[in-house]
Amino acid sequence: MKLLFDQNLSRKLVNLLADIFLNCSHVQFHGLEEKTDTEIWEFAIMNDFCIVTQDADFVERSRLYGSPPKVVWLRCGNAPTKQVESLLRFGVEAIQELLNNPSIHCLELY
Repeated sequence: MKLLFDQNLSRKLVNLLADIFLNCSHVQFHGLEEKTDTEIWEFAIMNDFCIVTQDADFVERSRLYGSPPKVVWLRCGNAPTKQVESLLRFGVEAIQELLNNPSIHCLELY
């Protein structure tokens, strides 16, 4: 599962979740931290990433354009990184379903 964590999430998640999301990355690792949502969206398409974010803008873009890329929208608010990690671990099966099902474009995790 190739996930791209948005700027609003800790880059520590890459290492914390490497055991279940082998190819995850963070926008900072690609020089995208100051880029627009459109540029991040296009990067995700070109590099086969699913965007993980707390930003509703990517969700709206997903509703308008569909996928790729797929979007995981974390609805946990300003939560500590450990809580975000737990939410993603809890949702691993739902994320797998999102990535495997061509008719699903976005997943909300609470």
